[in-house]
Amino acid sequence: MKRVEDKERLQTPTRQATLCFLLNDNNVLLGRKKRGFAEGKWNGFGGKRNDGEKISDTAIREFQEEAGITPKLLVQVAVLDCYHPNWSQQVVVYTTTEWDGTAAETEEMEPKWFLVKDVPYEKMWDDETIWLPMVLEGKKLKARLQFNDKGKLFRQEITTVESFG
Repeated sequence: MKRVEDKERLQTPTRQATLCFLLNDNNVLLGRKKRGFAEGKWNGFGGKRNDGEKISDTAIREFQEEAGITPKLLVQVAVLDCYHPNWSQQVVVYTTTEWDGTAAETEEMEPKWFLVKDVPYEKMWDDETIWLPMVLEGKKLKARLQFNDKGKLFRQEITTVESFG
């Protein structure tokens, strides 16, 4: 098996996904995954882009499906190139302070508001302990994140940026 460090594996991933975080004063809405990939972990809301779909539309669709909320005025805050031994994906991260609807539990996610200072990082992916606090401080960033076969982060390169163009 080739290792994730192989040069060809570290090109920009072609598969795209999204994460979106609702912010309200000093609170952030997270969802606990109830099934499938990442079951039991807290995270933002999002998922894979469908063919032909704009990535911002993916963020809106996934939030509607996972929490019954329609985010408005999405602000792109990060691009995360994530490399696992057998797959990779680029995750585009958004925040918003405006939305329609009220968070509701779905078959896939259990939403809950957290004070920013009380985000349950110990129940999230390893990488989120590094980049999410930066995002919640208002920073924008690009990251290359490498994970081992157990899903543990072993290498990261994070750069703050002024904007995405």
